[in-house]
Amino acid sequence: MEKVEVKELLEAGVHFGHLTRKWNPNMAPYIYMERNGIHIINLYKTAAKITETSEALAKIAASGKKILFVATKKQAKDIVAEKAGAVNQPYITERWPGGMLTNFVTIRKAVKKMASIDRMKKDGTFNSLSKKERLQVNRLRAKLEKNLGSISDMTRLPGALFVVDIMREHIAIKEAQKLNIPIFAMVDTNSDPREVDYLIPANDDASKSVDKILSIVTSAIADGLNERKAERAEKEGKAQKTEAKAEAKPEVKAEAKKEAKPAAKKAEKAPVAAQEEE
Repeated sequence: MEKVEVKELLEAGVHFGHLTRKWNPNMAPYIYMERNGIHIINLYKTAAKITETSEALAKIAASGKKILFVATKKQAKDIVAEKAGAVNQPYITERWPGGMLTNFVTIRKAVKKMASIDRMKKDGTFNSLSKKERLQVNRLRAKLEKNLGSISDMTRLPGALFVVDIMREHIAIKEAQKLNIPIFAMVDTNSDPREVDYLIPANDDASKSVDKILSIVTSAIADGLNERKAERAEKEGKAQKTEAKAEAKPEVKAEAKKEAKPAAKKAEKAPVAAQEEE
């Protein structure tokens, strides 16, 4: 797991909080000081929380569950799409679809609709439609892709949610809370840390800060996925060895029988030979 360096967090501007008048008192334990009317986040506490969060996310990834990343603000959306996509995790960077979690069945239907349009294009059905119908289908496909394209592989509810800016993504937070899905988040000084299960006190407005935190977090997820791969390979290896042993056993028995037959014949001949000598 990537070691968290406080110096690197400082260089990325992770320590800059919001204006003091906008603060949430529940963030007090994570605030180091106030400078020029802005709260400064205690980066040693941030580093400790990043380590704790990374370990928990690596375990979820190793268990085979997906982690859904949510960030719809301009300065974070491209970073989230890149980092989450790199470790094959689903993400929402456009508008949060209401009921994304609490009404997951409906969302899955929309994703299936997208897949059926793709099939139409492959098998030639699409070409038999009128020009107007083709245009409508293409528009629908584009809309679905924009909103749900990144979650098309998510066949069941995620094992966790990772959010950038919990105030902006409050609907996603509420849905995850209803379903008891663990919430991980970058939490700035203007937000309530009690809303989430694992917080990383950090500047959620600067792209450099978001990039730094997400690099560390997704690196931990990648470690979890590699651990899962190694475990599966080990299990498959053991299963193959067991099969090989099971197949080899009848052969060994057959050879033992073959060897036993000549020995039995020799034993039968031995008394006869002894009688002839007499």
